Amino acid sequence: MIAAGDLQEFAPRGREQSRRHPSALSLQLRRLQPAPELCSSDGAAGLVGSLREVTIHDRHQESWQLRKGISEVGEEVDYDEELYVASNVVIWSKGSRSQASTVYKAFTVDSPVLQALWCDFTIPQEKSEKADVSGSEELVEKCICILQNSCINVHSMEGKDYIAALPFQVANVWPTKYGLLFERSSSSHEVPPSPPREPLPTMFSMLHPLDEITPLVWKSGGLFGSSRVQYVADHTLRIVFLSADPSIVMTYDTVQSLHMVWALRRVKPEEQSLVLKFPEQGGTPQHMATSSTLTAHLRSLSKGDSPGGSPFQNYSSIHSQSRSGSSPNLQSRSPTISNMAALREKNSQASKVFISTDLCGQKFLCFLVESQLQLRCVKFQESNDKSQLIFGSITNIPAKDAAPVEGIDTLLVLEGSGNLVLYSGVVRSVLLSPVPELRDSSKLHDSPYIEDCTFQQLGTFIQALRDPVHNRELSNNTMVRISIPEIATSELVKKCLQGVKAILPKETAVQMLVKWYNAYNAPGGPSYHSEWNLFVTCLMNMMGYNTERLCWTRNLDFEGSLSPVIAPKKARPSETGSDEDWEYLLSSDYHKNFESHPIAKALRLDPLEVPASKDDFSQCLSLDSSTLLFSHIPAIFFVLHLVYEELKLNSLMGEGLRSLVVLLVQLARDLKLEAYMDYYYRDYPALVKTSRQTCIIDQVQTGFMLHPSFFSAEPPSIFQWLSSCLKGEAVQPYPYLPGICERSKLVVLSVALYILGDESAVLNEASHYLYKITSGQRKQQVEQDDNRCSFKTSISVSSLAEKLVLWMTSVGFTLRDLESLPFGVALPIRDAIYQCREQPASDWPEAVCLLIGRQDLFKQAWEGSLQKGKSSVGTVLSSDIPSAAESEEDEDGMNDMNEEVMSLIWSEDLRVQEVRRLLQSARPVRVNVVQMPEASDHEYIEEKENRLLQLCQRTMALPVGRGMFTLFSYHPVPTEQLPIPKLNLTGRAPPRNTTVDLNSGNIDVPPNMACWASFHNGVAAGLKIAPASQIDSAWIVYNKPKIAELANEYAGFLMALGLNGHLTKLATLNIHDYLTKGHEMTSIGLLLGVSAAKLGTMDMAITRLLSIHIPALLPPTSTELDVPHNVQVAAVVGIGLVYQGTAHRHTAEVLLAEIGRPPGPEMEYCTDRESYSLASGLALGMVCLGHGSNLIGMSDLNVPEQLYQYMVGGHRRFQAGMHREKHKSPSYQIKEGDTINVDVTCPGATLALAMIYLKTNNRSIADWLKAPDTMYLLDFVKPEFLLLRTLARCLILWDDILPNSKWVNSNVPQIIRENIISLHATELPSSEDLSLETLAQAHVYIIAGACLSLGFRFAGSENLAAFQCLYKYATDFLKCLSAPTASITGHYNLETCLSVLLLALAMVMAGSGNLKVLQLCRFMHKKTGGEMNYGFHLAHHMALGLLFLGGGRYSLSTSNSSIAALLCALYPHFPVHSTDNRYHLQALRHLYVLAAEPRLLTPVDVDSNTPCYALIEVTYKGTQWYGEATEELMAPTLLPELHLLKQIRVKGPRYWELLIDLTKGTTHLQSILSKGGILYVKLRAGQLSYKEDPMGWRSLLAETVTHRNAEARAFKPEAISAFTSDPALFSFADYFCKPTVNMGQKQEILDLFSSILYECVTQENPEMLPTYIAIDQAVRRLERREMSETFELWQMKLVLEFFSSQSHQERMSRNPTRGLFMNSEFLPVMKCTIDNTLDQWLQAGGDVSLHSYLSGQAPEESQLSMLACFLIYHSVPTPGQLAAGGLEGSRNFSELLLKLRRLHVPVRALLRLAPLLLGNPQAMVL
Repeated sequence: MIAAGDLQEFAPRGREQSRRHPSALSLQLRRLQPAPELCSSDGAAGLVGSLREVTIHDRHQESWQLRKGISEVGEEVDYDEELYVASNVVIWSKGSRSQASTVYKAFTVDSPVLQALWCDFTIPQEKSEKADVSGSEELVEKCICILQNSCINVHSMEGKDYIAALPFQVANVWPTKYGLLFERSSSSHEVPPSPPREPLPTMFSMLHPLDEITPLVWKSGGLFGSSRVQYVADHTLRIVFLSADPSIVMTYDTVQSLHMVWALRRVKPEEQSLVLKFPEQGGTPQHMATSSTLTAHLRSLSKGDSPGGSPFQNYSSIHSQSRSGSSPNLQSRSPTISNMAALREKNSQASKVFISTDLCGQKFLCFLVESQLQLRCVKFQESNDKSQLIFGSITNIPAKDAAPVEGIDTLLVLEGSGNLVLYSGVVRSVLLSPVPELRDSSKLHDSPYIEDCTFQQLGTFIQALRDPVHNRELSNNTMVRISIPEIATSELVKKCLQGVKAILPKETAVQMLVKWYNAYNAPGGPSYHSEWNLFVTCLMNMMGYNTERLCWTRNLDFEGSLSPVIAPKKARPSETGSDEDWEYLLSSDYHKNFESHPIAKALRLDPLEVPASKDDFSQCLSLDSSTLLFSHIPAIFFVLHLVYEELKLNSLMGEGLRSLVVLLVQLARDLKLEAYMDYYYRDYPALVKTSRQTCIIDQVQTGFMLHPSFFSAEPPSIFQWLSSCLKGEAVQPYPYLPGICERSKLVVLSVALYILGDESAVLNEASHYLYKITSGQRKQQVEQDDNRCSFKTSISVSSLAEKLVLWMTSVGFTLRDLESLPFGVALPIRDAIYQCREQPASDWPEAVCLLIGRQDLFKQAWEGSLQKGKSSVGTVLSSDIPSAAESEEDEDGMNDMNEEVMSLIWSEDLRVQEVRRLLQSARPVRVNVVQMPEASDHEYIEEKENRLLQLCQRTMALPVGRGMFTLFSYHPVPTEQLPIPKLNLTGRAPPRNTTVDLNSGNIDVPPNMACWASFHNGVAAGLKIAPASQIDSAWIVYNKPKIAELANEYAGFLMALGLNGHLTKLATLNIHDYLTKGHEMTSIGLLLGVSAAKLGTMDMAITRLLSIHIPALLPPTSTELDVPHNVQVAAVVGIGLVYQGTAHRHTAEVLLAEIGRPPGPEMEYCTDRESYSLASGLALGMVCLGHGSNLIGMSDLNVPEQLYQYMVGGHRRFQAGMHREKHKSPSYQIKEGDTINVDVTCPGATLALAMIYLKTNNRSIADWLKAPDTMYLLDFVKPEFLLLRTLARCLILWDDILPNSKWVNSNVPQIIRENIISLHATELPSSEDLSLETLAQAHVYIIAGACLSLGFRFAGSENLAAFQCLYKYATDFLKCLSAPTASITGHYNLETCLSVLLLALAMVMAGSGNLKVLQLCRFMHKKTGGEMNYGFHLAHHMALGLLFLGGGRYSLSTSNSSIAALLCALYPHFPVHSTDNRYHLQALRHLYVLAAEPRLLTPVDVDSNTPCYALIEVTYKGTQWYGEATEELMAPTLLPELHLLKQIRVKGPRYWELLIDLTKGTTHLQSILSKGGILYVKLRAGQLSYKEDPMGWRSLLAETVTHRNAEARAFKPEAISAFTSDPALFSFADYFCKPTVNMGQKQEILDLFSSILYECVTQENPEMLPTYIAIDQAVRRLERREMSETFELWQMKLVLEFFSSQSHQERMSRNPTRGLFMNSEFLPVMKCTIDNTLDQWLQAGGDVSLHSYLSGQAPEESQLSMLACFLIYHSVPTPGQLAAGGLEGSRNFSELLLKLRRLHVPVRALLRLAPLLLGNPQAMVL
């Protein structure tokens, strides 16, 4: 009988919650209450009363189910979850015995809930090429399903909700591996179908809440292997059980009273097509067709088949008459009674089915047949190919109810008598005793709600014996929860149990475990510490020992009575003491442990002589050979020995080792295994000498013992194995137990890989180095093990060290495991880690980076694996510091910038504040006008207002630049509106600071002056939102302003959302809503935004949306829609964006015609025709972007010729196509005739040519665009158009652009070059036949065009030559403006050219914040009078914005798409005033966003999580202009365009190196840049960051210390702060290296510690510090002769052998500077000390004991420890081996040398042994 844990009364958590839940249920309860209770003062009691009644009368209203808690990530958690259903509320709560339960979610639905359950749906990802791979691609969505009468609600953990309507009444829902399975409730009076119709299916499946509900099909095997696939339509089949893993269904046939098991899987396509063809007579196959792989699929053998009959012989259900080999007989009754009364049949259905596992891992399918009070268990296992389950025979267990207890692999059975019994499989193990007063069976049988609450594993809670009959009225309706104890708690006992279980036959193993379980959990069971003692006693009893008589087991201290059985025997009757008590104490373990304790030595206590106890030798104990485990003693001994070796590899298990060795010594002595005895003596000299009692095993009995094949006479030793490996000797495979000796396996394989260099060791099941020990039954497990450990490298690996590290992480080895390995064993692994740390590859997985101590890489990999949405970049580089000081700047819209990074990029001045000052438009401007004495006050006010009007031209131009500056810098809060700074058009006049306002009516202000300015303001605000932000449709609508004045800003906001990609989330309904309002600006913003968001996608919905606004794309007969002109322009550009780069024929044709669209007969298109034509040209260019002459299928359109004609003029071509009518009639206002109006069409056509032939280097097209070189022709071309032609020509000849003034001038035609005056001449030459004005204007425009193309070519490159060239021209133009010749060229033209140059400069230096360009921009900002109109201000501030694009985080790209966007944004004709859209729609200025790309790389220190400086080396790929080159940059810096780069390296010496290789692809780096450009870096030891130590002087100090070791000792530990920022090392320096007063002896230790610390830190392996100290401690202990166990000496030996090993020597010769313990004399000193200590011992009388050991006598006790140390250190063979070696007759040293070669005795040991072996112990010659 065992004791169950504490009882608790149980009530489902949801019951109490539902009482509080504000739903209909509580009202209903009130209604149910009897009147008197309503009056009772205590309302709660009344509720409880009524609840009792509810639960009794309406039991069907309440139900609940529990499961083990599942966390999001999938690791184990120790709570359970409960789903509670009452009427229409479902409550999901979590909680456990220890923590209170909490409600996690509550769902209320409209109609009563029939069933609530958990279900996981798999969402198949995009199908990969092979269908079978798709399994690994699936996402699992965890959901809760709530079944109501007519529908099912599904709520997923991610918060998605689905509702699926049910097409039929559902009787039951089952969660499966694939989704939900429905049973249709068949009404009993369902009409049997008339012959022509098929019966309707009864089972349906739903694989995802959005999928159709589809019928199940089943496949029944025919007799001769033919199989029929059909719908499950048999309504006599009921599902009684369904399991997800293995995926099986158990059904019950009500007619035949037969249980059947089916396999459940997805249907295969061919079976599906079969079942769709099958019902010829009718049926409804059509809704089935939608479910391609969805139909879950059942199959089985038809009854009575012979097993060989069908290919699908996996699960069968066969009548008991044909019981054949493997077929399970899953019937509840014999078939002869199957036609009895219906009532009896109903009762025979299984009321409860579950799968249980026994203690040895065998699985049983158990089902409870209540009418017969029997539980039937069928054993099943997977076949070897995993395709089918094989069922065994059936076992009956008498039971009233049963439930599985998963945590400890048992099942709990309630017997008819009311006893609770635990079974393991079908072995009855334990009678469970709950607390005595509950023994009354009537209560029990419906109550105990069992949980097994374990410590390590999480117990599941099972409503086990909650009586399944719901409608019985019970006298006492309580439920109790008890916990079932687990099988073992201490690590050591668990390991030993696992080992023994693995080696014994299964039946024996189960019996043994059951016995142990009974003993361990007896009532009043043991405490944690005595568990081991109990285990030893239990095990030895089962082996046949009489533990009472064996003296050491008798003295085991159980701490408290073991069980009522043993306790009385141990109690001493006499009250007064006796001598025996003293002897008992002396011989106790406690006394022995105390004697060998260092304190006893320090106190100089003499060891007490223990009188030999009387019965020790008096009679010999013999073993009882009839016991359970007697015959298995050798096997058990060997397994326990392997467990002992395994525990040696865990330095935390030292206690367990000492306990285990005592048991092993006893067994070894009794089995007469000398080699093992000697081995244990060498390990624990102090422990082994004490126990001497032997038990005799008769020779006869020895015969019964099974000596397993794997038993070896030499004890396997893991340390010895490693030592042989390091020395390069041949090694035998090391025996190991799968699943138990995992550490041994790991260490063996890693040494084989790293030291022996055998790469195949870890590739397959490593049979050379390991051999598995099994009891011959576990074939499958073994295979699975192999698969788990096999290791395929897909990652870049070069050296052995890298292979080792990658392999270790692939088998789950972590730093914590490494720390618990003993230091000698860990050394090779640490060495490999040290080798890898220097230059790891950037594509290693996270775990590897963590293991080699590169947290920087780990964090990078971890961030990379986060989903895009959860980008945590904001957390690292956020500047959420709300400061009161900024309150007055709050509204300028620039306070969300990342100050921290910007202060690193521009650390030496305040240029960022200056930019903010120049770009802010939210505060009034200063209107500084001096009142002239003659002006009246009124005139003065007018003058001030006129001045303000001038300044406002500038203010209105600022937002475009501000949008560039703050690009993508802000993550909005979804609950707040986006703050849009106001556009302030008022002024303040000094000295009195009076307000100046334009609305006073004193001067004429243009109407609608500010409407485009506020549009730009809205765009600028919207562009702050980063693309990674979480935004939804509701938030966008929520930002819609209430006031009509702000509509323009909202229009701009919408456009911005399109540009940063968020507009795709806006619902179509809302888009339609905004467009129907007919607000011109909103339409423009929306159309451009939506198109930009769908760039290049050819999205049909958007195309329709845009076409409505373009008459040319509508059918000719459609109604004339009155679309405002600007909206048409926006729509045309939108078409260009959506079809960008697609070369779509129809679109191109229409756009080509639209460039030359005539003004129309009613003059409907006569205003602002230029901007429409330009837009068509730009759009056409985008559609055919970069296609050049390869425009497929468009040759008949003659696109280039047509464009050329538009450019130079000529007769209009005859228009084909549907819009012929519109082009026929001439205009009534402009006399165009039938010629082309070049002024309108030229710009669009020129740019279209430029974009179509972009970068194609097509000379013939480029020659069309050459500037004319005769005066006559020059007179025909507007000078402005020359700018465009030059620009277009250079863009086509992309590769010819060179960044020098010679190339720029080469674009100027000869005639101009010869006759032109220099840009700063003073007087004019006169000439008759040349128009100087024309020449001068042509000259400046051509130069401007060439410079602009230079800007495009080097956009975002910060190319120095290009910058200097452009800067020179810009300053030339500035001088030109003030030169007297300026009037010839015209101020307006010069200003335009200067603006173009400024933009070109800003493009080249985009994002860099260059000071010279900033000064130019600031100079232009200050010019407000004269020719400076709105457009020029716009250009200058756009240049300023580009210069600081995105706060220095963004730069421009030169891809085709970017150039197209920049051409639209920077079109070099600027508006004259703020409402001017005649030549170019202002909204297009914002398309620069499409060219911006994040290129800032910000190093972030991984330890402090702050941005820092780091040196970066960028390697360029070679090109036709320059070879492969590298340059060093100090990051944070903008990188060049990625396609130009070969690799990027974080350079030392301060940070760990890190290489990002771009030859394999740039996606890794792109994802880093798009997430904020954060590159994690890690400071090296002994280095300071560039901020703290810019010149590197403080780090130099550290260098000097490391190289002169003598001074290191005198160095102060405080100086460690110069080396490292690791707090653990700081405190080590504090506590262990600081001298205190009167140190005396300890000074030497402190010096040692200081130098150790320095060595570790400067060699950059602080993790070696514990190893150094452990070595030092071990050597000191040996010197003091206090080694009671030789464990540490082994480690020292392994360390020394590792350093002298061949593989290490080779590694050192290749790389002499890298490695552990490199530049120190530490190891040699330690080795020397050990040698000296052992030699001194040998000379001081140790040779005598060594001699007696070698000759096989017992040496004296005091020398045992040192002797063992000597034997271990010098690898002395055992006496047995020496005898076998035939050393007897050796006379001289050389003979010994030859003979001992075979025993692998090193020469240094031989020198010390020779005198003894040669028989003259006096002549000790060393």
